[in-house]
Amino acid sequence: MAELPVGGSPAQPVRPAAVPVQNGQSPADSGSVWDVDAVILLVEDDAGDALLVEEMLADSELDSALTWRRTLTEARRFLAGCRTPCCVLLDLHLSDGDGLDAVTRIVESAPDAAIVVLTGRSEADTGLSAVATGAQDYLVKGRLDPEALGRSVRYALQRKQVERAAAALRANRLMAQENARLERGLLPVPLLHDDSFEAVARYAPGRAQALLSGDFYDVVQTSDGTVHAVIGDVSGHGAAEAALGVCLRVAWRTAVLCATGQTEQVRLLEEILVAERSDPHVFATVTSLVFAPDRRGVRVVRAGHPGLLLRGGARVSWIEPEPGMALGLLPGTGHWSVSELSLPGDGRIVLFTDGLFEGRTGPRTRLGEDGLLAMARRHGSLAARAFVDTLVDEAAVAASPYGGLADDVAVLHLGWGREEPR
Repeated sequence: MAELPVGGSPAQPVRPAAVPVQNGQSPADSGSVWDVDAVILLVEDDAGDALLVEEMLADSELDSALTWRRTLTEARRFLAGCRTPCCVLLDLHLSDGDGLDAVTRIVESAPDAAIVVLTGRSEADTGLSAVATGAQDYLVKGRLDPEALGRSVRYALQRKQVERAAAALRANRLMAQENARLERGLLPVPLLHDDSFEAVARYAPGRAQALLSGDFYDVVQTSDGTVHAVIGDVSGHGAAEAALGVCLRVAWRTAVLCATGQTEQVRLLEEILVAERSDPHVFATVTSLVFAPDRRGVRVVRAGHPGLLLRGGARVSWIEPEPGMALGLLPGTGHWSVSELSLPGDGRIVLFTDGLFEGRTGPRTRLGEDGLLAMARRHGSLAARAFVDTLVDEAAVAASPYGGLADDVAVLHLGWGREEPR
């Protein structure tokens, strides 16, 4: 019989023995734990018991090579350098570790290792306690046989693998929930003093399972009754662009509440964009609106952003206020003008990002601005919420055969007074 490696001898991997195909399935087909190499480490200070365990492994179905350590200290040192899956056969009566404390110390040293506790005949309750402490199984030394030992090692490794997968799943779920709470907290809540102004929004990030994107919007009513609104689109679709969009939105709201002028707000947003962006090629488009409290007109500043829809009754028209350069393209050189729009008594303005009309409707065609306007005119009699939802939903349906709306979408429907349902 080969001599057991002791002390600093190198570990030998346990490899699967050849197992006959049963019911048409090989071990690989059934997801066997033996798809990867594993190490069996025996922690036992009695040479006779160690020899017994080796004989049992030799007679089991495992093609087993055993690594033996006499003390808990030596075992922990070995585990610290082990980079392969490991099953620890742990005696509970060691010179430097006794009882459940030994299990705890192995778990602390190697949380990914499977543990099978070896107990005496009268210690069955201790074995159960060891499983509750972190071991995967226990065996009574006096009842050891090759089949039970081989099965226990296999099951312990499999259980540990399942435990690790379940723990990772729980961690991912908690992280996703925390991220969702954080993102919901960063979504804008219009700051309106009363019901004299109606703001309806629809927001759909292009990133899978995300709540935020590089698109942003906000609505703020100041103490004099004036309503300020903004919509913007940071280029790109990642988490960094989403964070930058939040940064710009918060900066815009702060500027409004500090009575910063409309064109100066845009300059401020460009300065922040340039300072915060991680890539010099990132830019942003913005449209800023100011609804005068007399309800007759709107002042518009546009920085590279698409036009807007003007609703009056069931009529819908496309408006192109004076354009200006997108933020961040040529920092410090942009010029933005204020356009004055008259509002009919029942006038409403609809702002949106380009993700609404850039979806494909055919192999070589997109919805485009004309297609969006035609769609809006077909539904011009709808109330604000239904109008916004219909635009987004129909654009998504038109694009669904060609990959859907891959870009972020934000839509903002704004106007004085609440509309009566139509």
